[in-house]
Amino acid sequence: MTYRGYLIDLDGTIYKGDEIIEAGRQFVYDLQARELPYLFVTNNTTRTPEMIQQMLAEKFAIQTPLSSIYTAVLATVDYMNDLGLEKTAYVIGEVGLQSAIWQAGYREDLEQPAYVVVGLNWQLTYDQLALATLAIQKGAVFIGTNPDLNIPTERGLLPGAGSILALLEAATRVKPTIIGKPEGIIMEKALAWLGTKKEESIMVGDNYLTDIKAGLDYGLATLLVTTGFTKAEEVAQLPVQPSHVLSSLAEWSFDEN
Repeated sequence: MTYRGYLIDLDGTIYKGDEIIEAGRQFVYDLQARELPYLFVTNNTTRTPEMIQQMLAEKFAIQTPLSSIYTAVLATVDYMNDLGLEKTAYVIGEVGLQSAIWQAGYREDLEQPAYVVVGLNWQLTYDQLALATLAIQKGAVFIGTNPDLNIPTERGLLPGAGSILALLEAATRVKPTIIGKPEGIIMEKALAWLGTKKEESIMVGDNYLTDIKAGLDYGLATLLVTTGFTKAEEVAQLPVQPSHVLSSLAEWSFDEN
């Protein structure tokens, strides 16, 4: 099978924290040289797509068009707009999430917002958690940008947005609507953005619980690379095997798969 479209995770697949994964960078170069359509699909909500584009260029020497970056932030705003509730929100998140929501015409409400939106926040405080808890208890729609319990970094696996969501779910007994991988909301929009047929496309990532499960649940071929979250020794016990498993993207053959 020759795949004609690639949906690709970033952190843990192309880079890990502040360190490039050389095989990941070469993988992108190879896609560009072959003029194969690709889309970076990331659960990262701390950066805007423009910030991600700049980071890839300046830190990792990967030049990629803005249209090749699709984030859980973009999918979250689309979902909120589709619901059509009052445009008020309380947001826990970094600039990537905050700026996108405010630029979409929403205004902050600390008391009784229509939405509580939660992503990763490096400066998270107890007061922020308390405000979110109270708003959800009053009936705000509880949205989680992504379910990642951990994020792979050069320091190790750090708490991710999913860990914050788990705390708020325990405090409110309300399950959030998850936008990012592995949910179908982001996958449907990402594949439409990429513009290739489902049967000709493949999801590439390092995290079985998000990247690979997203592909499996959506009916895509999947490529798990064990450079980030999911380790090689865990593969045999996975409930559903990915289409392909590699220890490095350098092992991928574009012509033979």
